[in-house]
Amino acid sequence: MLNIDLRGRRALVAGVADDGGFGFAIAKALGEAGASVCVGTWPPALNIFLNLLERGKMDESRRLSDGSLLTFEKIYPLDAVFDTYAELPEELRTSKRYKDVGDCSIDGLAQRLVADFGERPLDIVVHSLANGPEVKKTLLETSRNGYLAAVSASAYSLVSMIARLGPLMRDGGAVASLTYMASERAIPGYGGGMSSAKAALESDTRTLAFEAGRKWGIRVNTVSAGPYASRAASAIGIIERMVQYVGQNAPLTEHLTAEEVGTATAFLCSPLASGITGTTLYVDKGYHSMGMAVDAGMG
Repeated sequence: MLNIDLRGRRALVAGVADDGGFGFAIAKALGEAGASVCVGTWPPALNIFLNLLERGKMDESRRLSDGSLLTFEKIYPLDAVFDTYAELPEELRTSKRYKDVGDCSIDGLAQRLVADFGERPLDIVVHSLANGPEVKKTLLETSRNGYLAAVSASAYSLVSMIARLGPLMRDGGAVASLTYMASERAIPGYGGGMSSAKAALESDTRTLAFEAGRKWGIRVNTVSAGPYASRAASAIGIIERMVQYVGQNAPLTEHLTAEEVGTATAFLCSPLASGITGTTLYVDKGYHSMGMAVDAGMG
């Protein structure tokens, strides 16, 4: 039997703040395959996430196939908009949600990993981060600051993470991120520069696959997931309509599950995918292959 075996490997999943999105599903799939899992959580969501875990509110969703619960080896505060702690504005550092978490920058995360696990602590890095403060605005209405914020949080953060975590990865390391088809086709309602950010993310995936592959021997891929009604995706404002539309027009009409994205990402990060890098893998029930909407009158 051909199984995904990640025993003895350590994964970092950046962008987990609850049990309802792709980040959690990926972490669970990696844990199911035997990896030890650390997560990075946005500081304003950190205490809520920790409380949910401590009170057992996520126990059912954390349950693995053998009956045990997914455990997180470490939970780190991470604000991937900042490369170093010096870049955090003073008013943010001293704010209620940041003042007790310490260095939550990408560089700070790298330093904590080394302090906790040694010089080369990682085998897998998953970038499950995206934010567009003006996502509900059309591109024509998006401000320069809103556009740059979307690209910074959703695309450049991957570049920065690989630059700082790549040297910490062991032989055979793999990086995966999450993208969306708005990178290549117009999706009305998916605004605020997020489509541009996803296009940048996919382009960067190809370039980083070459550069990080030659420099550290690690693979870099991205997963283009179909629409899924997670709590984070509700910020778009039209997510339910997007899910319904894909269900009506994709080759496979069942709605996408987070588990399907999780297992596909675990495969990409496993030795079974050792020959795959620089690739965008579509996990969207085949919707990306369609060139025409299905006529509802035709059944």
